[in-house]
Amino acid sequence: MPKVKISVGRVALHVDLLDTPTAQAILAAVPFDSRATTWPGEVYFQAPVRAPLEGDALEVVQSGEIVFRSEGESIIIGYGPTPCSEGSEIRLAARANLWGRTSDDLTALSAVEAGDLVRVEAFDPA
Repeated sequence: MPKVKISVGRVALHVDLLDTPTAQAILAAVPFDSRATTWPGEVYFQAPVRAPLEGDALEVVQSGEIVFRSEGESIIIGYGPTPCSEGSEIRLAARANLWGRTSDDLTALSAVEAGDLVRVEAFDPA
């Protein structure tokens, strides 16, 4: 299964790509750099990818699920409740395509600051 590494400031996440058109579009675009934007419970950044909203797009994600918002062409990493959340759920501001999962610890994302450098690249664990 292909993987990408997302480095945001001092945080590195290893993401398993799912078998989706959005995941294929992201893999085709790597490597690329961006700048982080923050929202309570979320880090997101622009990606040089165009992908339509998929039929199974999510509004609520589980910790470790990485999504792409077609509107705004952004990768979103939710790590905790957002201002849209009900209780402890991770609710996005808009539906987004699930394209990858990570088992890495996301709590360090709370230290990411707006403007931190983001690097997305292919990752080969071998």
